[in-house]
Amino acid sequence: MNVRKFFRSFIYAIQGILTAAKEQNLRFHIVSAFVVVIAGIVTGLSLVEWLILTLIIALVIGAEMFNTAIERVVDLSSPEIQPLAKDAKDVAAGAVLVFASASVIIGLLIFLPKWL
Repeated sequence: MNVRKFFRSFIYAIQGILTAAKEQNLRFHIVSAFVVVIAGIVTGLSLVEWLILTLIIALVIGAEMFNTAIERVVDLSSPEIQPLAKDAKDVAAGAVLVFASASVIIGLLIFLPKWL
């Protein structure tokens, strides 16, 4: 195993995160995650609840990053408007919406009983 290549891969991954963080939608998800973490601290969540929220936050942010990557590849491979290219981008965005919607439901299931 080449240690230099291994550590360089982390630099590339961090660059990818920083590149994705320039996207408005990812910034929205990051701010939302920050609000949820603050709410979780104030609410006093259990370990299991923190594990669930951490997983959900990672899934939504990861899905948004995959969506960004798909959009970039589609734009690179098909600069002009094509129905299949549009479909690919719409499906990727729809996947993010599914994850984000599920995260809202899970958040409500965790927080509402504690607040009511």
